[in-house]
Amino acid sequence: MKNSRTSAVTHTTPETFISDLRTLISEAQKILDVAPDDNNGEIDETLRERFEAAQERFTEIYATAKKKVVAGGKYADETIRSNPYQSMALAAGVGLLVGVILGRRGK
Repeated sequence: MKNSRTSAVTHTTPETFISDLRTLISEAQKILDVAPDDNNGEIDETLRERFEAAQERFTEIYATAKKKVVAGGKYADETIRSNPYQSMALAAGVGLLVGVILGRRGK
């Protein structure tokens, strides 16, 4: 059973994650600049919790991306194995097209 946090993480884009991470770093810098030395224990705990949450989100995003890449690779492998001649023809056609485009650029 997925919780709402996990389902929200799977729809997070890398840009959103990086933006959240930058916000976290900015907030941490502000807290450290403003806070007096006697509250460092509370600040450290708050920063540690936020960092652990960000690390958990990154781990979940990475795991989701890895699953998608592996599934895509398996699908491509199955498709190529079930249609070897069509796959070779497609690869040759793409190679020819790339060769023609690169050949024209060189002139």
